[in-house]
Amino acid sequence: MLSAILWTPLAFGLISLLAPRRFAPWVAGTGTLITLVLAAIVAIGFDSSQGLQYVVDVTWIPGLGINYSLGIDGISVFLVLLTALAWVPAVAFTASRGTDRAGLFYFMLLAGQTATLGAFLAQDLLLFVLFFDLMIVPFYFLFGIWGSDREGVTAGSATVKMIVFTLIGSLLMLVGAVAVGVIAADGGQLTFNMAELAEKGLPSGSQNWIFWFFAAAFLVKMPAFPLHGWMPDAYRAAPLPALAVFSAVLSKVGAYGFLKVVLPIMPDAVELFQTTMLIIALGSIIYGSVMAFTKIDLRLILGFSSVAQLGFITLGIFALDSTGANGALLQMINHGLVVVPAFLIVALIAERTGSEDIGPMGGLAKKAPVFAVIFLIVTMGTLAIPGSANFIGEFYILNGVFNTDVAIAIIASSGVALAAFYALRMYQRTMHNPLPEGSDSREISVRDGLMIVPIVLIMIVLAFCPQIILGDTRDSVDATVAVSKEAAQ
Repeated sequence: MLSAILWTPLAFGLISLLAPRRFAPWVAGTGTLITLVLAAIVAIGFDSSQGLQYVVDVTWIPGLGINYSLGIDGISVFLVLLTALAWVPAVAFTASRGTDRAGLFYFMLLAGQTATLGAFLAQDLLLFVLFFDLMIVPFYFLFGIWGSDREGVTAGSATVKMIVFTLIGSLLMLVGAVAVGVIAADGGQLTFNMAELAEKGLPSGSQNWIFWFFAAAFLVKMPAFPLHGWMPDAYRAAPLPALAVFSAVLSKVGAYGFLKVVLPIMPDAVELFQTTMLIIALGSIIYGSVMAFTKIDLRLILGFSSVAQLGFITLGIFALDSTGANGALLQMINHGLVVVPAFLIVALIAERTGSEDIGPMGGLAKKAPVFAVIFLIVTMGTLAIPGSANFIGEFYILNGVFNTDVAIAIIASSGVALAAFYALRMYQRTMHNPLPEGSDSREISVRDGLMIVPIVLIMIVLAFCPQIILGDTRDSVDATVAVSKEAAQ
């Protein structure tokens, strides 16, 4: 089942590449829908009391102890479902507008989905590293070929900067992963099975330097302050449907890596560098929030908002508290569900105004009440207003951090107030005030509504029923956090 989920997008991407141009969108859309159905079946059949499930374990490179090992647990099950869900509107939106070299575009987009799913499903450390590195390759072409040159930033230069940042982090992680396997083997049988590595353990001294090799890769991918330097240019240049899934899902692979790899395999280092990571997370929250309300480009407002949100997620993970970590995983899902419709709405706003800068905008709600309400719900999710799913995630996170460090929790709470400022500013400047000359206030079409409204409805459901996620994730998250807490004691 997991192999079907993993390879279905790539298979349909290849077919769309070879199919006649007019059939490429239909083939790609079919592939994403099949992947979503398979992921939903796995999620519905998942039993949180059984640990790792749907396991596939086949020897791949026996001489190096590398296996094709897949599995799904409470940490990954909803991230897999989020990945399957996010790609559906991205493909549909692209199909509805058309694109140059459509077959190649869909192939790259679906190849990116397969690589992302592989990172969430891999149970072999080197297999995880392989998929983690492969994720960026399709997006290099998506951003570089179909991206736009904007105000002195070319798509090519923005993409190169992104690759340089991520490649350095990925190479460090590869070195760290090999070191983990070799040191854990200690002259015996070499293995990269994550569960076995966590059980064998590493010497504390080795954990300390390996920790930062992994942390560098994960913090760049998220991105976190101050390793976010590639983000502004890449976000401004990227095609919006590809950027929607990139920001919604790929950024979560870094946070997932901390939960799945770093906490269970390097618990001593996690305990030693806990305060440092909390400060990095706090810096991301404050910096991302401040930058978000100084920008007028909708992409950058959402981009720096994501830096702040990933800061909250990192904060919850390194609180080393069960409540905080569960909130972090919940917030990964919530943020992904908000970001996808948010970036697609940016594209709709640009179609109506001819710009993505909020400066010359206004009045788009005048003849489009339904569009305005949809955007309002997404905005409320962005600022984590009480009653939203994001509020519950942040509440869990801050509750966990208060149990760990009161001072950091109080400072982090200011990020909630800052989010209200930049989110409401974004909404007011686009939807209200007089309608500028040349802007077109028109209602969202049924076609576009079908792409965006289902995800918005899921956001609303999770706001009232967060236990849909927390009920299946709690056992796995608690077990992961317990390993690091034992090391701290």
